[in-house]
Amino acid sequence: MPQIAHLECSRCHQTVSAETPQTLCPNCSGVLYVRYDLSSARGVAVRDRIASEAGTAPSAGMWRYRAVLPSVEPVTLGEGWTPMLQSKRNRNVYLKEEGANPTGTFKARGLALAVTMARHYGLKKLAVPSAGNAAGALAAYAAAAGIEAHIFMPKDVPIANHMESVAYGAKVTLVDGLISDCARIVNERKQAEGWFDISSLKEPFRVEGKKTMGYELVEQLGWQYPDAVFYPTGGGVGLIGMWKAFEEMEQLGWVAPGKRPKMIAVQSSGCAPIARAFEEGKPASEAWQNASTFASGLRVPKAYGDTIILDICRSSGGVALAIPDDTIFQSLLDWSRNEGILLSPEGAAATAAYDHLLANGYLKATDRCVLFNTGAGLKYADVIAEKLGLTAK
Repeated sequence: MPQIAHLECSRCHQTVSAETPQTLCPNCSGVLYVRYDLSSARGVAVRDRIASEAGTAPSAGMWRYRAVLPSVEPVTLGEGWTPMLQSKRNRNVYLKEEGANPTGTFKARGLALAVTMARHYGLKKLAVPSAGNAAGALAAYAAAAGIEAHIFMPKDVPIANHMESVAYGAKVTLVDGLISDCARIVNERKQAEGWFDISSLKEPFRVEGKKTMGYELVEQLGWQYPDAVFYPTGGGVGLIGMWKAFEEMEQLGWVAPGKRPKMIAVQSSGCAPIARAFEEGKPASEAWQNASTFASGLRVPKAYGDTIILDICRSSGGVALAIPDDTIFQSLLDWSRNEGILLSPEGAAATAAYDHLLANGYLKATDRCVLFNTGAGLKYADVIAEKLGLTAK
């Protein structure tokens, strides 16, 4: 496992020591990236050893990529190495099923790494604002690590998110508002309460957990890039993490030189700050007013890493787009009834976006595409039931 060389600001490129816990760049408040001494991981021999060693702890799951992760003892519940499911109707479409993770969503990856480092640093209290799924993941990993978790989330999150957070023993506060209101409360109280803020992109290690999605999808495709990656984008940490993974793999010689995939950031038309900024050619988004969508993970009025996300979409030749909730729900039913997969609403945004870009000619049916289902549909049982007109007995 590599040693961390330093942390590097994504904006001003100032370096910061990783010897003590860090949040944002002390110079410009930019997002900090973890930089390693990767000399021992270069070459295809190291890459190929990953598959041969997988299955022995801690190689299983996302920790199979320990050659590009911090050299610490992991807090793990078996996260990562999720299925890559080939569509029955288009063999060039692959669904990355993140619902197979612990706590049922992709959030397990980022929180596993962030909590691992929190334990390494000796932190005792962690706090997070969440649209729902990060709350459950933090609660689970904090329980596994013996760390106190303080969670703030909108009061109308899916009941599964509230239930699991309470069951894991977290201290939960439901807020009459959006995730932005939750973030404000954490920021206002964290110093007095002694909380370490583990919000998306406010610390450097959630990106490290999420980057393993990039390593996985490339390995699962035979160490080749797809033509496009569709990613449901609220905070966008996964999209940022995957782009970092692609950069690292190229530096390591793990992938052949070539064009990276088009990165497709997908939002709901009820909360689409990044899609609107992309369409208007702006470098940053403006906070979305009156955000409303049944895809709760996409209800993020302004992502902290919006400028990074927009830059990735543009530099990859990709796009950021918004899909109406009704279209998202129809895609959810379509995949349930024709593929046997109950998507999360966020995942259905990705599948709906694929259909849209195929129909308008942006993509061809021969393009190899990876669509992320970021969570298990059953975590949204109450939301989907309401859409279907079902009521509890």
